[in-house]
Amino acid sequence: MNDRGWRKLGPDPALRAWAEAALPVARQEIAASPEPWRCGGTWFVGVDALPNAADGSVGACAFPWQALPVAPRSLHRAQLSVIRPGYPQPSEEESAAAFAFRQKRAAAHLDGLLPIGPDRRRMIREPHAWILGVPLTSVRAAPLVVWEGSHRIMAEALRQALRPHPPESWADIDITDAYQAARAEVFRTCARVELPVVPGEASLLHRLTVHGVASWSGTEREDRIIAYFRPMLASVAEWIAQP
Repeated sequence: MNDRGWRKLGPDPALRAWAEAALPVARQEIAASPEPWRCGGTWFVGVDALPNAADGSVGACAFPWQALPVAPRSLHRAQLSVIRPGYPQPSEEESAAAFAFRQKRAAAHLDGLLPIGPDRRRMIREPHAWILGVPLTSVRAAPLVVWEGSHRIMAEALRQALRPHPPESWADIDITDAYQAARAEVFRTCARVELPVVPGEASLLHRLTVHGVASWSGTEREDRIIAYFRPMLASVAEWIAQP
């Protein structure tokens, strides 16, 4: 991964072929899913929603590993992140402060930090290798947002928070305060970059890059659908040690 913490890939015919194969399958799964839409009916989270095989293939279409600067590995079912026109809207499940953060900061976050316990303290429970987004529709509205270089700030802050503890306990360490302080520094010092992608392209993020989703703007009326892959590493120690 480069110093920016993100790469835009393509255009590549293999990426386009996979997106074209995945789109009708994705639409069927989205229509049949009982999962409620969030943000006032404008966001379908779609975790593990795409029934791709472990090698990433969809039906007879192989996964486009040849178009990616990462080694092939076993993949989970992709998340289908779907955004509708008007995103975001207020909703009962989100506080006014959280909604304002979604509007102002694109709900910026670091993947893999889960809210644990009644106080929802952040712990590193999903140590991803990388984050790959493959767009299935040609909608540029509500693009992925990244804070360029944020992975370096996050890595240093989380290493300091984990250092006093034995590595085998790192998945159970409360890193909320360190994470929030580092994210505030990211907002102060890192450039906010929007990354719209269309079929044939893809976005690849360093696992420690702070990112979110921009509010919908423009006149496009089709849903924005992106398939996201986040394969897991073996441990938090590997997650924090890798460059």
